[in-house]
Amino acid sequence: MKRIGEQIKLGMFLRPAGHHLAAWRHPRAQADAGVNFRHFIDVARTAERGLFDMLFSADSATANAVFNDAGLRRMSYVAWIEPFTLLAGLAAVTTHIGLACTASTTYEEPFSLARRFASLDHVSGGRAAWNLVTTGNHTAAQNFSMGEHPQKADRYRRAREFAEVVIGLWDSWEDDAFIRDRETGVFFDPQKMHRLAHAGEHFSVMGPLNVARSPQGRPVLVQAGASEEGIELAAETAEVVFAAAPTLADAKALYSDLKGRMVKHGRAPDDLKVMPGFFITVAPTRSEAQEKHEQLQSLLHSEVGLALLEQRTGLDLAGHDVDGPFPELPEGEVVSSRASLIRDMARKEDLTIRQTWERIAGGRGHFDCHGSASEVADVMEEWFTCGGADGFNIMPPIMPGGLDDFVDLVVPELQRRGLYRTRYEGTTLREHLGLKRPANRHAKVG
Repeated sequence: MKRIGEQIKLGMFLRPAGHHLAAWRHPRAQADAGVNFRHFIDVARTAERGLFDMLFSADSATANAVFNDAGLRRMSYVAWIEPFTLLAGLAAVTTHIGLACTASTTYEEPFSLARRFASLDHVSGGRAAWNLVTTGNHTAAQNFSMGEHPQKADRYRRAREFAEVVIGLWDSWEDDAFIRDRETGVFFDPQKMHRLAHAGEHFSVMGPLNVARSPQGRPVLVQAGASEEGIELAAETAEVVFAAAPTLADAKALYSDLKGRMVKHGRAPDDLKVMPGFFITVAPTRSEAQEKHEQLQSLLHSEVGLALLEQRTGLDLAGHDVDGPFPELPEGEVVSSRASLIRDMARKEDLTIRQTWERIAGGRGHFDCHGSASEVADVMEEWFTCGGADGFNIMPPIMPGGLDDFVDLVVPELQRRGLYRTRYEGTTLREHLGLKRPANRHAKVG
């Protein structure tokens, strides 16, 4: 399916020292990146120089995400600057790039979240996005005075209502509600203020939001879930999906599924941009890229590899032979989509436990691509033109070095092919992505 006139969208997936698990040990990476705000400024400005649509920062409500402390002590991303605070700071030192971060519907409240993201949209001049997650890690409950982590079905019921409330709060004020008339002393038109008065299963929220309607109408809504519940919620509400697809066939299946479900929710396929994660190692030649990849793999400690698998699958692998076959996931238990993806990959490729963690040490189940600029661009072009993606969430192996490589090598190649912008078309994230500015539900038409 050849796209005429369309261009690839790019997100830059922030991970302090880089996406490879051993990145912080590499000489071209910033070892203290998690607490080094200057580093994040440099990364954001490099991504903006590369004309990326947005920066995306994932988040976790827990550092205790693995079964063994031996692996945890070697992980660089257990503690770093809280993403919302980070993006608010980066808004002041960038001008165009979008700013997206994760916030959990399980461990947040709709009113405070709606207020924060609407405020970020104002501070950034219309560049904010919220990545809605339900939080899959059960240890998060221990940090929020909860006895047990809610079951998946319950989390998604709450998430659907949570999103409904947040979107409703973002429509609390019509665009022209604040007249600020000094002569009459009238600050706003009360007929253009709307209380939500929501009373539902999980939330009771009166409103209105105490932030004016934001420059984008509302921040862009992002999701990353690939389970049945996640896909359905995304088809109903999301405007960007950060997908995990290890192969083009997987990407095409997910893309078709997502876009196909939108009709029943009264949405057009173009209302949603699907952007799979791409873990990219690029160099002037393929052999140099392979050498870079192997150097990082050599820095990966087995304790970290084991901890990563435990974190991603929920399995306690203590006592297993790491050079033996990857174990089956527990029967009768609801497992995450990422755990199933890793299990299926290990089974298809007949991988041992060690080989499995080596395969996901960089992309963590996302597509792993290394080669020359033209080879990387070939893959991106194929995924884009064959119905696998509207764009990509780029995951540099190390930062800042890996991002510099992508911007300096791959971006010019994509531009040469006419697949990528040569300048920003607008100033807001919606304008970058080609998403409509939503009308306020209360505004009179005509």
